[in-house]
Amino acid sequence: MPTSPTASLIDVAGLASQLRLSVFRLSRKLRRQAESGITQTQLAALSTIERHGPVTAGDLAAHEQIQKPTCTAVIATLLDEGLIGRTPDPLDGRVAWLQITPAGRRVLAQVRKRHTAYLARRMRRLTPDELEILEQATHILDRLNEEDER
Repeated sequence: MPTSPTASLIDVAGLASQLRLSVFRLSRKLRRQAESGITQTQLAALSTIERHGPVTAGDLAAHEQIQKPTCTAVIATLLDEGLIGRTPDPLDGRVAWLQITPAGRRVLAQVRKRHTAYLARRMRRLTPDELEILEQATHILDRLNEEDER
């Protein structure tokens, strides 16, 4: 995709650094809002199982980009908490499929609700023009995320 004349006037590396820091800070603030009793790694894994499940432990480790021993510990905790279930593969006894439980869905819904409420409170302070810019930015960020998934 060709760059626009305006884009060539912008310090892209500097903007990328600023964006990275802003996203990191916002993410950290959202993590503090979660108060779900499970770690961010466990929440991320639970979300992945919801989105891509049922999945195997290997699939989960690959999606989350974590080592298998870490994944095994995360899975054990999620199973112990009743947030996921494990079903043996009927064709291959060595394989087990992980799926989210209703309790896991409730935890994710509660965390998402807290995150949304936090952001909504902060966004109410913005002007209509700022909200419009933010709306445009979300579409751009979605495009940036999609490019990595291809």
